Amino acid sequence: MNALDRMNPADARDMIRRGEWTKPTSGLANGYTQGNLVVLPKELAFEFLLFCQRNPKPCPVLYVTEPGSAVPALVAPDADLRVDIPKYRVYRRGELIEEKTDITDLWDDGMVGFLLGCSFTFEHALMNNGIPVRHIDRGCNVPMFKTNIECVKAGRFEGPMVVSMRPLPEKDVVRAVQVTSRFPSVHGAPVHIGNPESIGIYDLYQPDFGDPVQIHEGEVPVFWACGVTPQAVAMHVKPEIMITHAPGHMFITDVRDEKFGVL
Repeated sequence: MNALDRMNPADARDMIRRGEWTKPTSGLANGYTQGNLVVLPKELAFEFLLFCQRNPKPCPVLYVTEPGSAVPALVAPDADLRVDIPKYRVYRRGELIEEKTDITDLWDDGMVGFLLGCSFTFEHALMNNGIPVRHIDRGCNVPMFKTNIECVKAGRFEGPMVVSMRPLPEKDVVRAVQVTSRFPSVHGAPVHIGNPESIGIYDLYQPDFGDPVQIHEGEVPVFWACGVTPQAVAMHVKPEIMITHAPGHMFITDVRDEKFGVL
């Protein structure tokens, strides 16, 4: 374990805010819950909250801000969602128009921020159980894929589920299911194990988001619902504006992973 693994969340966010960390956050401040970000105008906030309620596997809600506030008061009261994520994405009418490291100029009094659970949270638990996590070992982003699994529609919000993939040795698959099932607030157990084509994925080396990782002989691809799903939904629904984290570049909360685990 290195100093970045052991870093406390406030120091990690300060490093991000100063522009000293611009990479994916997997493995950073291990033991603290990370979250996906979605920012929408308040006129769309209820519909999106309903979408999350109907689709808890890909969109488990950790916190929703008051309109105009960028402070996630119950999970990181000293944080600022406008500057404490390494990289943001800005979508307008479904098109990705830019990536930024600071969204202060876009956050007005009508914006509502949603923090959604992230599977990076349970990776620490996997490693504690001796289960390898390939993208952490390689120092790259987790591969993520659009699927043919449709989310449950809510108002204007509809679209495909996105999944993250981790190749695991066959002997570790059952244990991985057991370990991640303890974390329903951060995607929980896998949604699919094995044959990727049955969920509409035809090339594991061409992810829609993130980086490809090698799958070794004797390993099985295991797929978890992913908080990048709202970005696929944005491309489908085309809201006037939606701001998100860049895939893999998460918000680090002050909450220990165990708080979102079940015994």
